[in-house]
Amino acid sequence: MSIHSTAIISPKAELAKGCEIGPYCVVGEGVVLGEGCWLQHHVSLSGPCVVGKRNQFYSFASIGQRSQDLKYVGEPTHLEIGDDNTFREFVTANRGTAPNAKTTIGSRNNFLAYCHIAHDCIVGNDVIFSNNGTLAGHVTVEDHVILGGFTAVHQFCRVGRFAMTGGCSKIVQDVPPFMIADGNPARIRGINKVGLERHGYTAETLRHLKESYRLLYRSDLNVAQAVEQIRAELPDNPELDHLTEFVTRSGRGIIK
Repeated sequence: MSIHSTAIISPKAELAKGCEIGPYCVVGEGVVLGEGCWLQHHVSLSGPCVVGKRNQFYSFASIGQRSQDLKYVGEPTHLEIGDDNTFREFVTANRGTAPNAKTTIGSRNNFLAYCHIAHDCIVGNDVIFSNNGTLAGHVTVEDHVILGGFTAVHQFCRVGRFAMTGGCSKIVQDVPPFMIADGNPARIRGINKVGLERHGYTAETLRHLKESYRLLYRSDLNVAQAVEQIRAELPDNPELDHLTEFVTRSGRGIIK
């Protein structure tokens, strides 16, 4: 373990072996750091916060600060982070709001400079947030999502797996999985064909997703009718099952 002489480490923090804490970092009470975590310099970690293994925090990242929700009155809330994440310069991630609530961030994610993950968010695995990607409170981001630079996601929205947003997109409703959303306000532009191909999805699956997109967005059917037709006309597979379930469970409605 390497701790710079100017770093401030609470005696009530827990650091596993192999951690490297750079100049002027602050690791507060209730922070638990897994093996091999690296803090560059001027990084602030506040607790209660549990961080997994091999996470990298670049300069001026502020992780685990109290919720910015005005309903928060100081009760213990939590932040949980998985393994192998990268938090670039000035990234912020806040704890939950209600007593014992938590914000959850998975593993192998890449958060570029100035990204923000607000209170009570759930972020999956293998996501990329380009610079200034911003989540309001209670947002869910599923696995393999890419947020374009300056994307802003409204509170309580969901972004489905393998979805992608264009730069400067304004997301005020749910983005269905496998789709590309772009614009202010955002609209669905098509399926994320290139991203899906890069992850090994077959031509047949892409064909079925493209037909689902046509029924949802390029037909005269309403959402319920489109889902019914997808289930009736297209073969069962995990991707279509996830897409139709995501759409039918949408609380804010899906972006059209």
